[in-house]
Amino acid sequence: MSKQVRVRFAPSPTGPLHIGGVRTALFNYLFAKKNGGTFFLRIEDTDQNRYVPGAEEYIMEALEWLGIAPDETIGKNEKFGPYRQSERKDLYKQYADELINSGNAYYAFDTAEALDKERKLQEEQGKTFIYNHNNREKLDTSLVISAEETAKRIANGEDFVIRFKTPVNETLHLHDIIRGDVKFETNLLDDKVLFKADGMPTYHLANIVDDHLMGTSHVIRGEEWLPSMPLHVLLYRAFNWVAPEFAHLPLIMKPIGNGKLSKRDGDKMGFPVFPLDWKTAEGVSSGYREKGYFPEAVVNFLALLGWNDGTEKELFSLEELVKAFDLNRVHKAGAKFDPEKNKWFNHQYLIKQDDVVLAKAFAPIVESKNLNRDFSLVELTRIVSLIKERAHFVSEFWEMSDFFFVAPTTYDEKASKNWKEETPVLMQELISVLEEITDFSTLNIETIVKDWMTKNEIGMGKIMQPFRLSLVGALKGPHLFDIVEVIGKEETITRIQKAIATL
Repeated sequence: MSKQVRVRFAPSPTGPLHIGGVRTALFNYLFAKKNGGTFFLRIEDTDQNRYVPGAEEYIMEALEWLGIAPDETIGKNEKFGPYRQSERKDLYKQYADELINSGNAYYAFDTAEALDKERKLQEEQGKTFIYNHNNREKLDTSLVISAEETAKRIANGEDFVIRFKTPVNETLHLHDIIRGDVKFETNLLDDKVLFKADGMPTYHLANIVDDHLMGTSHVIRGEEWLPSMPLHVLLYRAFNWVAPEFAHLPLIMKPIGNGKLSKRDGDKMGFPVFPLDWKTAEGVSSGYREKGYFPEAVVNFLALLGWNDGTEKELFSLEELVKAFDLNRVHKAGAKFDPEKNKWFNHQYLIKQDDVVLAKAFAPIVESKNLNRDFSLVELTRIVSLIKERAHFVSEFWEMSDFFFVAPTTYDEKASKNWKEETPVLMQELISVLEEITDFSTLNIETIVKDWMTKNEIGMGKIMQPFRLSLVGALKGPHLFDIVEVIGKEETITRIQKAIATL
């Protein structure tokens, strides 16, 4: 790629970062790193009415947690700063004025009441009101009043907006990296407001000016912005600037039914749609981090929502994603969100984790149970190594391993049917065998017990199922003799004796 790649993620701080926004950030990051470019974060906070305190910090923290932090942003390598639009507001007016002076924009003084009246009038005639070439010279604009009158009204403090003067009778043939060639008729476009009465630019003007001044080479964003592409290209043309290349990513769709993935879907089906917990007065919206997902797993499954490398491969490290990523392999169609597949990804990353790391994460859960003794990191590491293959999250470890820490107080009713009339006698004989073992390691215990069973022609089911039921309280858990080794000889015998007395 000949030109210097500079791409941006430009969210509005209006609340928590949706997982769809995270994927947009991720694809920008991957594209930048693949092409030796720069990924920067710009906060688009021109709409002060929708600004939510804490949202900006949330966005930064989420990207850091995911391992896709920007190369440039607020307080970091500010080569093209400020990176917060509200701190750049003084520069936008000059560009709006430039468009006025070149005849590409005009002042509009219409009041909300006047526009509402015009809208109703059009509806009565069976038409849809669009502020464009059809009516802009019939409304209260600088296109129909003199320059002197316009200047006088502005000087008198009258409210106005600046609108783009969309060209008439043009067909725009544009190219999108993902969607290919797309066509737009300018006569169907409205004259968007570029500068508001409150002295702030709209998204459209600020976005274009900032992308130009910050050297953005490619605009990679969600497909909801595709209808804005013709306006943005026309604005670049009006300024005599070279437009960046555009790529509009497919939507992330609901797991069930049609439509875009929403917070409501997550609430209803019990999965997060935000990277981190988001706390408000109404409560907490859960995030992937707090739900126990590994950031690598989140990055992996998000990358495969709407993209693949052309193979059947599913597990990618961030480095592998960077190497494989290609915008030309992003799909046009929406990508269906699959919460169960996400859990599968987390399981894959969990079993790859070092057992000591997982044991350290499990330790606070064990401590919270207020057991009658402390368990060492070595003990927890051994337990984790035996159960992690079946887990999706560290939070599931306790339910899968509680019998290592606490003897069963009840016995599964269905499993108890394996406790026959002759079982107590056999279990008592088993205790005698166990008492004689000095090397209480998994392999040695298993060898001695099975030799005893073979020598005495005792069927496997007559011993193994009651033995497991005695130790666990159910027919679940890892390899039986691993459990025996971990809990030790004394505890093993005590549990069998309790089962004999109870069952």
